Amino acid sequence: MTTETMIASDELFIGGEWIKPQGSGRISVLAASTEEPVGSVPDGTNADIDAAVAAARAAFDDPSGWSSWSIEDRAQALERLAGALESRGEETARRVSLQNGMPISLSLQIEAVFPAVLARYYAGLIRQTALLEDRAGLLGGTIHVLRKPVGVVGAIVPWNYPQTLAMFKLAPLLAAGCTVVMKPSPETVLDSLLLAEAILEAELPAGVVNLVPAGREVGAYLVEHPDVDKIAFTGSSASGRMIARRCGELLRPVTLELGGKSAAIVLDDADLAGATEALFAATLMNNGQTCNIGTRVLAPRSRYDEVLEVFGGLADALVVGDSLDPATQIGPMASARQRERVEGYIEKGRAEGGRVVAGGGRPPELDRGWFVQPTIFADVDNGDTIAREEIFGPVLAVIPYDGVDDAVAIANDSEFGLGGSVWSRDIERANNVAKRVQTGSIGINHYMLDPAAPFGGVKASGLGRELGPEGLTAYLQLQSIYEAPPQAEPAP
Repeated sequence: MTTETMIASDELFIGGEWIKPQGSGRISVLAASTEEPVGSVPDGTNADIDAAVAAARAAFDDPSGWSSWSIEDRAQALERLAGALESRGEETARRVSLQNGMPISLSLQIEAVFPAVLARYYAGLIRQTALLEDRAGLLGGTIHVLRKPVGVVGAIVPWNYPQTLAMFKLAPLLAAGCTVVMKPSPETVLDSLLLAEAILEAELPAGVVNLVPAGREVGAYLVEHPDVDKIAFTGSSASGRMIARRCGELLRPVTLELGGKSAAIVLDDADLAGATEALFAATLMNNGQTCNIGTRVLAPRSRYDEVLEVFGGLADALVVGDSLDPATQIGPMASARQRERVEGYIEKGRAEGGRVVAGGGRPPELDRGWFVQPTIFADVDNGDTIAREEIFGPVLAVIPYDGVDDAVAIANDSEFGLGGSVWSRDIERANNVAKRVQTGSIGINHYMLDPAAPFGGVKASGLGRELGPEGLTAYLQLQSIYEAPPQAEPAP
């Protein structure tokens, strides 16, 4: 399946309008399933970032602008944005799947739906958030505590869930009263054109949201731009460390949602036969191109062969195919480079003694597209490369353990701490195990994100939290105003 027409733009969305870029470069997009060209947009430059930041700065500093709008007016604008996103949901899903290989069945559930859900959630949340609190001072007088928007945000969005992760940032920062320059990933730029259309339809003021598709170097320029007040980044831990280092030097607030190598802990009483769909979502969702999924499956040694059989059978049964085919469960990798990376890890796993029980190569019937078979490794030690490093593909390492304490120790023996899951018939027991895992989020007999729950990682998986009220707090700064007690009237 391919697009019938090319999706192309010659302009950038800056200052509330489509303008000519200041460079001549182009970002060309190939379909992940066919390797055919499907569209292109301008490749943003440092000069385009300057223009976008200037527009965001002017929109924020305007005394009657976005940051000074009433809570209700901002909430209503977010609700208009939600409606505009919903009306474009199916086309957004199609473009995302076309570009990054996400199965269209998943894209229609997430990329078509979740952005609008987040916009409405934060519209409701800002209405309930007290931005001014009065406290009685311990030394007399009154303290007014203000929660004010942090300012201009530089937001850098990855390619794996481009619209959902854009709204992880956009919805709360807009609710808070911030403005933004957002840099979509070069792998997924065609869907950002629809986001710009939705922003225009929602009648957000000019300059509040600016979109500059570009590569890594331009992203680094945005991170250190002198007129940016905060950075929000989702991506690899390696890139996150560089951004954290630069933001530390600049004393600039930063939220980092980074990589993961999460553990799916199968306890000895788990009912795996009745949990196939949930196991798939928690370990292989989006072709394994999901930062929080459990790519280390920890199995009790007494049930190790059974667990291998379950996951091997699951992998063999999955439908691998074109990302736009509704029957597809595993689509292609997002790029040729990503497929090479995944295949390199598969070879490394074999070289270090891992035994492939399912997959391990390219689907022989698919001669175009960046496909990798869902692959299950047995006989993996937690010290092996495929158990230590984030692969970002449909590759699972099944690791044996002896007793719950050993399982928790293996789960925590990782530089990452983002997601995870525990599988058991005994919910109380599973909860007790989950509390011992060093991770930012974890599921019981499933794994899913909820807009009301804070999401983020510990250790090399990031700093700060998105979603929930905590996601809104990340875009607010505190100001204390000390008011002296009234002077006593002089005696007559």
